[in-house]
Amino acid sequence: MADEALKRVRTRHFQRAKENGIKITGLTSYDQLTAGIFDEAGIDFLLVGDSAGNNVYGYDTTLPVTIDDLIPLARAVAGAVKRAFVVADMPFGSYETGPDEALHTAFRFMKETAAHAVKLEGGVRSAEQIRRIVSAGIPVMAHIGFTPQSEHGLGGHVIQGRGEQVEQLLADARAVQDAGAFAVVLEMVPAEAAARVTAELRIPTIGVGAGPHVDGQLLVWTDWAGFTKGRIPKFVKQYANLRETLTDAVTAYRTDVEAGSYPGPEHSYED
Repeated sequence: MADEALKRVRTRHFQRAKENGIKITGLTSYDQLTAGIFDEAGIDFLLVGDSAGNNVYGYDTTLPVTIDDLIPLARAVAGAVKRAFVVADMPFGSYETGPDEALHTAFRFMKETAAHAVKLEGGVRSAEQIRRIVSAGIPVMAHIGFTPQSEHGLGGHVIQGRGEQVEQLLADARAVQDAGAFAVVLEMVPAEAAARVTAELRIPTIGVGAGPHVDGQLLVWTDWAGFTKGRIPKFVKQYANLRETLTDAVTAYRTDVEAGSYPGPEHSYED
């Protein structure tokens, strides 16, 4: 959706991109420094994801993440961008009991962070929550396929939409579209299944491990930048190795300090 004349990405630009066959780009962000860089680079939307549980707070899963954990991060990201559309993730336990709870959570994010939309997981099961939030004038990005907040119920990191499961994936996609979502994330689904969903829906599909036949792509930034330690999902292409770069830099700093070569005259003040 790269357009230098576009001052601010809006929900209508997502729809226009789908209609014109223009790919949408998205990344996660949890702070103002990365948000500013990604915004300047022309990324269309930034997700303040509950993946902060793994990448900021050091949890093993996203499940412990709370609204209060995400609000300061979303506020920082929203305050750093000029063009990108900022989506705040609604964490586990903040919308499941029904539309009233979901709307209250969405209100908090919109009022306390200046984000432009919220995201929640689930298709058919979350349709009423989505409908209620949208009716209040708040844009919703849906999320179906593999939904990390339900990983225990799904049996772990299991690909969704294979074989007969594609019918449930399609049902979930139709449900969130009918409820008013402006876009839907498809995570860890076969490329052919994602292509079927994309062809059927009027709203844009955003792939996370869903192959190339979707309307846009979303990645966790620490994965593609080589910051993450341990297993990297198959669908991630690594564009950098920032972990190695930072390790080399901090090792050189430690070595210089221990050797007495830093700070040198050029880094010291004179009388």
